[in-house]
Amino acid sequence: MTPDEPNPAAVPINDWLRGRHALTGVAPEWDLDALPDDPRALFATWVQGAADAGVAEPHTVTLATVDADGVPDARTLILKRVDDQGWAFASTRSSRKGRQLADAPAAALNFWWQPQVRAVRVRGRVREAPAAESAADLAARSAAARADVADGDWVLWRVVPSRIEFWQGSRDRRHTRVVYVPHEDGWTPTINRD
Repeated sequence: MTPDEPNPAAVPINDWLRGRHALTGVAPEWDLDALPDDPRALFATWVQGAADAGVAEPHTVTLATVDADGVPDARTLILKRVDDQGWAFASTRSSRKGRQLADAPAAALNFWWQPQVRAVRVRGRVREAPAAESAADLAARSAAARADVADGDWVLWRVVPSRIEFWQGSRDRRHTRVVYVPHEDGWTPTINRD
């Protein structure tokens, strides 16, 4: 088989993939004339709306980091909180994500709520929370979840956003994006339809 020849084993999966429908959810009404000044308020509305609509675990998020070679790495975890200090998640410093964040303290978060055809993307620099906050987060976990965590290994990190995008899909492919970018006095939203 030459590099130009298709792999026969991949053909059935490729046919199957091409036959799948996308954007099968139902997008809620979105009043673009009533966008809040703070993207955290819009996120709170969206994530709670997803929960109210029956989306399972709407607080789960894909975290993307890069390794020492600059190769992206992604995994799913739980968003711990959103506040004026950033978007928080936690894990062990000794984990792969912990080592990657030590080397390259930047990350992206991606939420996907398929039933509502909505996604939220957050990207920015990552900072460690003070040790007392990390310890409090660990203490709030179950005894079983704390059992194998070495002393001082648990870290609460915060993505400090440089860009937050709210995306709502449309079957006609005229998707709506609202991008918030921080500035000195707060946030500026920009509406884009593509």
